[in-house]
Amino acid sequence: MALPVFGLGGEPVDSGHFPRAAAAIEEAGYASLWVFDAIGRGFCLPDPLMALAVAATATRRVELGTGVIQLPIRNTAELAHRILTLHLLAGDRLLLGVGPGSTEADFEVVGEAFDGRMKRFAAELPRLRELLRSGRSGGADLTPWPATVGGPPLLIGAWRGPWVERAARDFDGWVASAMHNDDATLADALKRFREAGGERAIVTNVQLGAELGPALDRMSRLADMGFDDVVCLDLQPTSDRIVAIPEALGRDAHPPA
Repeated sequence: MALPVFGLGGEPVDSGHFPRAAAAIEEAGYASLWVFDAIGRGFCLPDPLMALAVAATATRRVELGTGVIQLPIRNTAELAHRILTLHLLAGDRLLLGVGPGSTEADFEVVGEAFDGRMKRFAAELPRLRELLRSGRSGGADLTPWPATVGGPPLLIGAWRGPWVERAARDFDGWVASAMHNDDATLADALKRFREAGGERAIVTNVQLGAELGPALDRMSRLADMGFDDVVCLDLQPTSDRIVAIPEALGRDAHPPA
Protein backbone atom coordinates (compact mmCIF):
# COMPACT_ATOMS: atom_id res chain seq x y z
CA MET A 1 0.00 0.00 0.00
CA ALA A 2 1.06 3.58 -0.66
CA LEU A 3 1.65 5.56 2.51
CA PRO A 4 -1.57 7.58 2.97
CA VAL A 5 -1.15 11.35 2.67
CA PHE A 6 -4.56 12.09 4.24
CA GLY A 7 -5.60 11.50 7.84
CA LEU A 8 -7.10 8.06 8.51
CA GLY A 9 -10.11 9.62 10.20
CA GLY A 10 -10.53 12.54 7.83
CA GLU A 11 -8.47 14.81 10.07
CA PRO A 12 -5.66 17.03 8.72
CA VAL A 13 -2.23 15.45 8.58
CA ASP A 14 -0.17 16.22 11.67
CA SER A 15 3.31 15.32 12.92
CA GLY A 16 2.21 11.88 14.08
CA HIS A 17 0.34 10.85 10.94
CA PHE A 18 3.07 9.14 8.95
CA PRO A 19 4.38 6.88 11.75
CA ARG A 20 0.78 5.98 12.68
CA ALA A 21 -0.13 5.17 9.08
CA ALA A 22 3.04 3.14 8.53
CA ALA A 23 2.41 1.11 11.65
CA ALA A 24 -1.23 0.51 10.64
CA ILE A 25 -0.16 -0.77 7.22
CA GLU A 26 2.33 -3.19 8.72
CA GLU A 27 -0.15 -4.40 11.35
CA ALA A 28 -2.76 -5.06 8.64
CA GLY A 29 -0.36 -7.48 6.98
CA TYR A 30 0.82 -5.73 3.83
CA ALA A 31 4.07 -6.94 2.34
CA SER A 32 5.35 -3.48 1.40
CA LEU A 33 4.77 0.22 1.95
CA TRP A 34 5.43 2.74 -0.84
CA VAL A 35 5.92 6.46 -1.33
CA PHE A 36 5.75 8.50 -4.53
CA ASP A 37 7.72 11.51 -5.76
CA ALA A 38 5.93 14.68 -6.88
CA ILE A 39 6.63 18.36 -6.34
CA GLY A 40 4.81 21.48 -7.52
CA ARG A 41 1.63 19.82 -8.80
CA GLY A 42 -0.86 21.72 -6.64
CA PHE A 43 -0.75 19.25 -3.75
CA CYS A 44 1.90 18.24 -1.23
CA LEU A 45 3.42 14.81 -0.97
CA PRO A 46 6.06 14.11 1.67
CA ASP A 47 9.64 13.96 0.54
CA PRO A 48 9.93 10.24 -0.31
CA LEU A 49 13.18 9.59 1.54
CA MET A 50 12.12 11.49 4.66
CA ALA A 51 8.77 9.69 4.69
CA LEU A 52 10.43 6.28 4.44
CA ALA A 53 12.92 7.20 7.17
CA VAL A 54 9.96 7.86 9.45
CA ALA A 55 8.27 4.63 8.31
CA ALA A 56 11.48 2.68 8.92
CA THR A 57 11.54 3.73 12.56
CA ALA A 58 7.81 2.98 13.03
CA THR A 59 7.92 -0.54 11.53
CA ARG A 60 10.17 -3.59 11.68
CA ARG A 61 9.05 -6.03 8.96
CA VAL A 62 7.33 -4.38 5.99
CA GLU A 63 9.40 -3.58 2.89
CA LEU A 64 9.82 0.12 2.09
CA GLY A 65 9.77 1.26 -1.54
CA THR A 66 10.05 4.41 -3.64
CA GLY A 67 7.79 4.34 -6.66
CA VAL A 68 9.72 6.17 -8.08
CA ILE A 69 12.33 8.85 -7.34
CA GLN A 70 12.82 11.17 -10.32
CA LEU A 71 16.57 11.14 -10.74
CA PRO A 72 16.88 13.98 -13.33
CA ILE A 73 15.48 16.63 -10.95
CA ARG A 74 18.02 15.81 -8.22
CA ASN A 75 21.71 16.34 -7.60
CA THR A 76 22.98 12.77 -7.87
CA ALA A 77 25.65 12.88 -5.15
CA GLU A 78 23.37 14.64 -2.68
CA LEU A 79 20.59 12.17 -3.44
CA ALA A 80 22.97 9.24 -2.91
CA HIS A 81 23.95 10.65 0.48
CA ARG A 82 20.30 10.80 1.55
CA ILE A 83 19.63 7.29 0.24
CA LEU A 84 22.60 5.92 2.17
CA THR A 85 21.12 7.44 5.34
CA LEU A 86 17.75 5.81 4.61
CA HIS A 87 19.45 2.52 3.80
CA LEU A 88 21.13 2.56 7.20
CA LEU A 89 17.74 3.03 8.89
CA ALA A 90 15.77 0.58 6.73
CA GLY A 91 18.42 -2.09 6.13
CA ASP A 92 17.50 -4.78 3.64
CA ARG A 93 13.84 -3.68 3.67
CA LEU A 94 14.56 -0.79 1.28
CA LEU A 95 13.54 -1.10 -2.39
CA LEU A 96 14.87 1.87 -4.35
CA GLY A 97 12.82 2.65 -7.44
CA VAL A 98 14.24 5.38 -9.67
CA GLY A 99 13.08 6.73 -13.01
CA PRO A 100 13.39 9.55 -15.54
CA GLY A 101 10.16 11.27 -14.51
CA SER A 102 7.03 11.83 -16.55
CA THR A 103 5.44 15.09 -15.34
CA GLU A 104 6.69 18.40 -16.68
CA ALA A 105 5.52 20.41 -13.66
CA ASP A 106 8.05 18.68 -11.42
CA PHE A 107 10.87 19.75 -13.72
CA GLU A 108 9.63 23.32 -14.04
CA VAL A 109 9.57 23.89 -10.29
CA VAL A 110 13.24 22.91 -9.89
CA GLY A 111 14.43 24.55 -13.11
CA GLU A 112 15.39 21.39 -15.02
CA ALA A 113 14.66 20.71 -18.70
CA PHE A 114 11.86 18.17 -19.14
CA ASP A 115 12.86 17.38 -22.72
CA GLY A 116 16.33 16.29 -21.62
CA ARG A 117 15.20 13.97 -18.86
CA MET A 118 15.90 10.66 -20.63
CA LYS A 119 19.45 11.66 -21.56
CA ARG A 120 20.15 12.93 -18.05
CA PHE A 121 18.67 9.79 -16.49
CA ALA A 122 20.86 7.54 -18.65
CA ALA A 123 23.94 9.59 -17.75
CA GLU A 124 23.33 9.86 -13.99
CA LEU A 125 22.00 6.37 -13.24
CA PRO A 126 25.44 4.66 -13.44
CA ARG A 127 26.86 7.35 -11.15
CA LEU A 128 24.07 6.87 -8.62
CA ARG A 129 24.57 3.12 -8.68
CA GLU A 130 28.32 3.42 -8.08
CA LEU A 131 27.84 5.93 -5.27
CA LEU A 132 25.40 3.57 -3.56
CA ARG A 133 27.60 0.53 -4.07
CA SER A 134 30.93 1.97 -2.95
CA GLY A 135 30.37 5.58 -1.97
CA ARG A 136 32.73 6.72 -4.70
CA SER A 137 32.29 8.05 -8.22
CA GLY A 138 34.60 10.45 -10.01
CA GLY A 139 35.80 12.93 -7.40
CA ALA A 140 32.99 12.17 -4.94
CA ASP A 141 33.70 10.09 -1.85
CA LEU A 142 30.71 9.74 0.48
CA THR A 143 32.52 7.35 2.87
CA PRO A 144 29.44 5.19 3.52
CA TRP A 145 28.78 3.24 6.69
CA PRO A 146 29.86 -0.41 6.43
CA ALA A 147 26.23 -1.53 6.79
CA THR A 148 25.27 0.34 3.60
CA VAL A 149 28.12 -0.72 1.29
CA GLY A 150 26.66 -2.43 -1.77
CA GLY A 151 23.54 -0.29 -1.73
CA PRO A 152 19.87 -1.26 -1.71
CA PRO A 153 18.15 -3.14 -4.56
CA LEU A 154 17.81 -0.74 -7.50
CA LEU A 155 14.61 -0.94 -9.54
CA ILE A 156 13.84 0.97 -12.73
CA GLY A 157 10.57 2.85 -13.04
CA ALA A 158 9.50 2.72 -16.69
CA TRP A 159 6.68 1.12 -18.66
CA ARG A 160 7.59 1.71 -22.28
CA GLY A 161 10.70 1.58 -24.40
CA PRO A 162 14.04 -0.19 -23.85
CA TRP A 163 14.24 0.54 -20.13
CA VAL A 164 11.90 -2.39 -19.44
CA GLU A 165 14.46 -4.82 -20.84
CA ARG A 166 17.32 -2.94 -19.17
CA ALA A 167 15.54 -3.25 -15.83
CA ALA A 168 15.46 -7.00 -16.39
CA ARG A 169 19.05 -7.43 -17.56
CA ASP A 170 21.00 -4.89 -15.52
CA PHE A 171 19.04 -4.03 -12.39
CA ASP A 172 17.13 -5.62 -9.51
CA GLY A 173 13.61 -5.17 -10.80
CA TRP A 174 11.03 -3.09 -12.61
CA VAL A 175 8.33 -0.67 -11.42
CA ALA A 176 5.37 0.05 -13.70
CA SER A 177 2.38 2.32 -13.11
CA ALA A 178 -1.24 1.25 -13.45
CA MET A 179 -2.53 4.83 -13.37
CA HIS A 180 -2.06 5.73 -17.03
CA ASN A 181 -1.66 2.25 -18.54
CA ASP A 182 -4.36 -0.27 -19.32
CA ASP A 183 -4.02 -3.96 -18.55
CA ALA A 184 -3.06 -4.87 -22.13
CA THR A 185 -0.17 -2.39 -22.13
CA LEU A 186 1.03 -3.68 -18.76
CA ALA A 187 0.75 -7.30 -19.86
CA ASP A 188 2.83 -6.63 -22.97
CA ALA A 189 5.54 -4.84 -20.96
CA LEU A 190 5.54 -7.60 -18.33
CA LYS A 191 6.02 -10.20 -21.06
CA ARG A 192 9.04 -8.27 -22.37
CA PHE A 193 10.44 -7.99 -18.85
CA ARG A 194 10.16 -11.74 -18.22
CA GLU A 195 11.57 -12.67 -21.64
CA ALA A 196 14.62 -10.50 -20.86
CA GLY A 197 15.18 -12.47 -17.64
CA GLY A 198 13.57 -10.06 -15.20
CA GLU A 199 12.58 -11.36 -11.80
CA ARG A 200 10.82 -8.78 -9.59
CA ALA A 201 8.01 -6.90 -11.32
CA ILE A 202 6.02 -4.32 -9.37
CA VAL A 203 2.99 -2.33 -10.51
CA THR A 204 1.93 0.74 -8.52
CA ASN A 205 -0.88 3.28 -8.48
CA VAL A 206 -3.96 1.08 -8.48
CA GLN A 207 -6.23 3.81 -7.18
CA LEU A 208 -9.02 2.91 -4.78
CA GLY A 209 -12.36 4.69 -5.07
CA ALA A 210 -15.30 5.05 -2.72
CA GLU A 211 -16.27 1.51 -3.69
CA LEU A 212 -13.36 -0.90 -3.30
CA GLY A 213 -14.66 -3.56 -5.66
CA PRO A 214 -13.37 -2.29 -9.05
CA ALA A 215 -9.86 -1.64 -7.73
CA LEU A 216 -9.74 -4.97 -5.89
CA ASP A 217 -10.77 -6.73 -9.11
CA ARG A 218 -7.98 -4.99 -10.99
CA MET A 219 -5.43 -5.84 -8.30
CA SER A 220 -6.39 -9.48 -8.59
CA ARG A 221 -6.09 -9.38 -12.39
CA LEU A 222 -2.64 -7.81 -12.19
CA ALA A 223 -1.51 -10.41 -9.67
CA ASP A 224 -2.86 -13.20 -11.87
CA MET A 225 -1.13 -11.57 -14.85
CA GLY A 226 2.17 -12.28 -13.11
CA PHE A 227 3.17 -9.14 -11.25
CA ASP A 228 4.99 -9.95 -8.01
CA ASP A 229 3.72 -6.86 -6.17
CA VAL A 230 0.61 -4.74 -6.71
CA VAL A 231 0.57 -1.40 -4.87
CA CYS A 232 -2.75 0.29 -4.11
CA LEU A 233 -3.25 4.03 -3.62
CA ASP A 234 -6.11 5.15 -1.37
CA LEU A 235 -7.25 8.78 -1.54
CA GLN A 236 -9.95 8.14 1.09
CA PRO A 237 -7.99 6.14 3.66
CA THR A 238 -9.42 4.95 6.94
CA SER A 239 -8.13 2.41 9.40
CA ASP A 240 -11.03 0.12 8.45
CA ARG A 241 -10.25 0.32 4.72
CA ILE A 242 -6.58 -0.48 5.33
CA VAL A 243 -7.63 -3.68 7.08
CA ALA A 244 -10.41 -4.51 4.58
CA ILE A 245 -8.23 -4.67 1.46
CA PRO A 246 -6.05 -7.73 2.22
CA GLU A 247 -9.03 -9.45 3.83
CA ALA A 248 -11.17 -8.88 0.71
CA LEU A 249 -8.45 -10.16 -1.60
CA GLY A 250 -8.12 -13.32 0.44
CA ARG A 251 -4.36 -13.35 -0.08
CA ASP A 252 -1.54 -13.77 2.39
CA ALA A 253 0.03 -10.33 2.25
CA HIS A 254 2.77 -11.12 4.76
CA PRO A 255 6.32 -11.33 3.41
CA PRO A 256 8.39 -14.38 4.32
CA ALA A 257 9.63 -14.44 7.90
